[in-house]
Amino acid sequence: MISIIYVSTSVRLLSDDELMDILKVSRENNSVSDVTGLLLYKGGNFMQVLEGPEDVVNALYEKIKTDPRHKGVSTISTEQIQARQFHAWEMAFQNLDNPAIKNEPGYSQFLHDEFTADIYRNNPLRAYIMLLTFRDNMR
Repeated sequence: MISIIYVSTSVRLLSDDELMDILKVSRENNSVSDVTGLLLYKGGNFMQVLEGPEDVVNALYEKIKTDPRHKGVSTISTEQIQARQFHAWEMAFQNLDNPAIKNEPGYSQFLHDEFTADIYRNNPLRAYIMLLTFRDNMR
């Protein structure tokens, strides 16, 4: 199995409905494909971790990189893994800009600080620790 962490920037700010559509489709597709992970969104920036079978995750990531809704896709970390860290979620999610959707499954109040690609690009371990901390605070 493999784990990929990446960050990107939306080409425009997304509405709550657009984010929920992304989440719904991701959960449906990931469930069928045996992919788990976590998606964060704040101020037009995304951070996501994907994990699962290497061929499936790599193919999904290639598709994500060509999605016209975002730009500046930057790989933070690609690691071979023995066990999933986000095994309970087809895709956990938090819109850090809108706490009004806090009742959505997978939502947590944790992590209200800004995040940008530059913060994590030079220190992938920091991204991984942040994502694991987020996961642990959702339980």
